[in-house]
Amino acid sequence: MSENKIVLVTGVAGFIASKTAELLLEQGWTVVGVDNMNNYYDVRLKDYRLSRLLGNERYRENGDPGKSIFTAPKETAETAAGGKFIFYPVDIENLPELEKLFAEYPFEAVLNLAARAGVRYSMENPFVYLSTNAMGTLNILDCMRRHGVKKHVMASTSSLYAGQEMPFIETLPVNTPLSPYAASKKAAELMAYSYYKLYGLDSTIVRYFTVFGPAGRPDMSIFRFIKWIMDGKPIELFGDGSQSRDFTYVDDIARGTIAAMKPLGYEIVNLGGGRNPITLNTLIGFIENALSKKAQIQYKPFHIADIAETWADITKADELLGWQPRVSPEEGFQKSVDWALEHADWLKDIKL
Repeated sequence: MSENKIVLVTGVAGFIASKTAELLLEQGWTVVGVDNMNNYYDVRLKDYRLSRLLGNERYRENGDPGKSIFTAPKETAETAAGGKFIFYPVDIENLPELEKLFAEYPFEAVLNLAARAGVRYSMENPFVYLSTNAMGTLNILDCMRRHGVKKHVMASTSSLYAGQEMPFIETLPVNTPLSPYAASKKAAELMAYSYYKLYGLDSTIVRYFTVFGPAGRPDMSIFRFIKWIMDGKPIELFGDGSQSRDFTYVDDIARGTIAAMKPLGYEIVNLGGGRNPITLNTLIGFIENALSKKAQIQYKPFHIADIAETWADITKADELLGWQPRVSPEEGFQKSVDWALEHADWLKDIKL
């Protein structure tokens, strides 16, 4: 990297992107962050994450789950480490607004972490997934081409590995996505490859495996299970709980995403726990013990678009990025519970 140290982070109010921005700021980067602040889930969580990056507690002012309080054209904050955060409420589907940012800032790299996420909701509204995940990525790539920005890191998903043999390795064919979400991510990966071959745009695709931690997404199992057990409400469990995941703590994912900023050409890299997968029943038991409360479980049919198991082969991440996860699932589960208890006063109102 040059001495420029200006990076664009898309989806910056999101779970993973906000943690990634936080680590970059600690390293002295200037982080230009964009997010459309959509209300796919309770916007007050996004406001919380933005407040942390801006060094305030303005999120406590917001009582509306559908609308962010961060609507100013631009917000800025400086960190003790010398980093600077600049936020714009911009959608990556808005090409003219993106164009203005690329014209104003000499970006060293783009961390393209904005996405419509969620397997099940993608079956209800597939159009928005394709427009954001594929068309939004094309907007980013073409702005980079026209403004000479050479490094692109893009978040992708382990959902692409559905039906493959475990542990999942990057060379597996992933041509049979089970959801519009996975299909839209495959499209984005292919577009990045096209821009690499045509224009030499360096892209590292990082495929995330079940990311969790404090201030996570409320459509993810860990957030929901903790909140339901805390509130004394039944857990909605799709399947019998024997399905398992390669849980990966958000700080580790953020470190791996930043490590992927090195020049590599075009590479796809798994970022996952790399351990034997953990069942949802085991996860529920851990949360019960941590909260000293018994879960009520409401069983529902296993969803057709879900994957029974995920397990990442992370050899390539170690070899190319020098990356391995540091936080064990058990330590991460405890951190997630501790955060929920610490913020119970306002989390009680968060919509699931």
